[in-house]
Amino acid sequence: MDNHLRSVTLLQERFPTKDYYPFTLPIFHQTRHLSLDSPVTLFVGENGAGKSTLLEALAHACGVHIWRMADVPRRQVNLYEKELYRCLKVDWADGRVDGGFFGSDIFKDFTHLLEEWAESDPGQLAYFGGKSLVTQSHGQSMMSYFRARYKIRGLYLLDEPETALSPRSQLELLEILEENSQSGHAQFIIATHSPILLACARATIYSFDYATVQPVRYEETEHYQVYRRFLLERQSHPT
Repeated sequence: MDNHLRSVTLLQERFPTKDYYPFTLPIFHQTRHLSLDSPVTLFVGENGAGKSTLLEALAHACGVHIWRMADVPRRQVNLYEKELYRCLKVDWADGRVDGGFFGSDIFKDFTHLLEEWAESDPGQLAYFGGKSLVTQSHGQSMMSYFRARYKIRGLYLLDEPETALSPRSQLELLEILEENSQSGHAQFIIATHSPILLACARATIYSFDYATVQPVRYEETEHYQVYRRFLLERQSHPT
């Protein structure tokens, strides 16, 4: 089965400005096209490289709603901050599919919205593990969400899901991703710093640490190299 989403193209000719973020990032001016051939695509790179920004823009371009509370008023507002999605062209394999966006920074917003829905329709909880997410720890509620939600056919975008997860829980999430992507019904695009999630079988890893977004092997990622070097040095010089 083909992936739900085949590719995304950045249309630089539509960029409304070069003076405001995210249109100031050179990587968006140099990268034209990303193929999404694997059931799991991973975005990796330093903070501020643009991976989470592209992920959220991709969600908007694909019609995937982001459940967050109203933004807090800010003294200075960047009118172009959320406009990258207007400059993306997405190529579906067989028409648009539903999906979901997970952001570690907005997940609590979603749990409280779900709690409000469950007040009038308790059956809503059945889609997310069968019990209230707000009565669980942050990490437990995330795992309940992952186990239940990703059994449903769709396109799923995740922004740093490893936040608040122990290494053991990250391994469990890795199993969830591999199982549901291999079944052919779910496709995942994930921005992450986790060397555990980056080890996902059959995944394509795109690095944002070059002039253009480039595919890299797992062993070429800085995350793998830093952790490996640390563990080897720790083994050589035990305290």
